[in-house]
Amino acid sequence: MSTELLFRKDAYLRSTSARVTALGARGIECDRTVFYPQGGGQAGDSGSMRRADGSLLAIADTRKGEGADGVLHIPAPGGVLPQVGESVTLEIDWPRRYRLMRLHTALHLMSCVITAPVTGGNIAPDKARLDFDIELSLLNAEHIAHETNALIARAVATETVWISDAELDAQPDLVKTMSVQPPRGAGRVRLLRIAGIDLQPCGGTHVTNIAEIAGIRVLKIRSEGKHNKRVEIALTDSG
Repeated sequence: MSTELLFRKDAYLRSTSARVTALGARGIECDRTVFYPQGGGQAGDSGSMRRADGSLLAIADTRKGEGADGVLHIPAPGGVLPQVGESVTLEIDWPRRYRLMRLHTALHLMSCVITAPVTGGNIAPDKARLDFDIELSLLNAEHIAHETNALIARAVATETVWISDAELDAQPDLVKTMSVQPPRGAGRVRLLRIAGIDLQPCGGTHVTNIAEIAGIRVLKIRSEGKHNKRVEIALTDSG
């Protein structure tokens, strides 16, 4: 079932009213949501669903449902589920989401510092990583952190743009990630533009200005196989 994805238009929207459209073993579907479902390496949102009687149902995770825009809100065990048709208020765990947004945007910048094919990635609230098809000897933690932070200091605004499937086919170099291909079939593809720095397909949530990242530090660099060299980062203001 299709869900209106409010985070696509405004990643800073923390809550919304919604109507429950379906209940199933996998989760709760609503007609609209601010919750980002796990995808593209980014963790799904957690938060709460407030029912009409004021009671709260904790949402432990968010996953993709059926169809291109289906979203499943996964309740924490033991909660009392709402009824189909019930009006609810959805609210994300904002501090957690904001860390994900900052880290996700930071990975875009790091992919410009390390000029090699990206073979994988993951964004969790406390750390994020990208895997590259590159020789391990070419990766230096101090250099990566310095150059990424230099880009952050440029305080460039980010922008969401859309191109057609045909336009993306004509510019295959826009796709840096070998392991995750942009979704096709809807006729257009969502891109994140950081003017003068980066432009690539991405369906995740991002900060509106890269200065919001503040800074990153490299936690570790290690080999995960012949074609996978992992660079793990955290925000400088995280524990």
